Amino acid sequence: MSNTEILEKLSEGVREGDVEQVQEWTQKAIDAEIAPLDVINDGLTKGIQEVGALFSAGTYYLPDLLLGAKAMESGIKILEPLMADGNRKFLGKVLMGTVQGDLHEIGKNIVIMMLKTEGFEVFDLGIDVPAEKFIAEAKTIQPDIIGISALLTTTVGRQKEIIELLQEEGMRKNIKVMIGGAPINQNWADSIGAEGYAEDATEAVRVAKNLVGKVN
Repeated sequence: MSNTEILEKLSEGVREGDVEQVQEWTQKAIDAEIAPLDVINDGLTKGIQEVGALFSAGTYYLPDLLLGAKAMESGIKILEPLMADGNRKFLGKVLMGTVQGDLHEIGKNIVIMMLKTEGFEVFDLGIDVPAEKFIAEAKTIQPDIIGISALLTTTVGRQKEIIELLQEEGMRKNIKVMIGGAPINQNWADSIGAEGYAEDATEAVRVAKNLVGKVN
């Protein structure tokens, strides 16, 4: 079987959300001595991009998106030990979290998986995260982007609070802010000074790429 056929099987597995198929063909790609980065870029990423396109077209739904992302992540986990020498180049660092007082995480987690599979290094703060923790972790990690999720109308103000704290700490020059959540819209993003707003996970990837200067 050719390398092209192996990579197509990988893409198919991601597209179908089939973890076992992805794991099987990731190992076959390794056995065929296909470079790990080629497996990611030409196999796994191609598959998740197809999933994203189907989701945007309304053919796939959130569960399909989640399954595809999980399938791809299972392949990346197999490949990661082979890239321990640091050959993998990330598009950028993203620090993500759901604001204090908000326990929603499904949407955030889907965005995180999509960003990871598209080439971002992502750090997840989890849920119910105080503004001060966003700032403290940002000082340590020095991300290119901070992604702030808020799913409740009572917690969206926390997004503004985090941006204001970043400003007070003199960190706004080097960090872009991307926000999302059910009550969020572009007008709110503009009013609080967020550079990015995304309505769904596929849009979040596009916005993140734009923010780090990697326009498709």
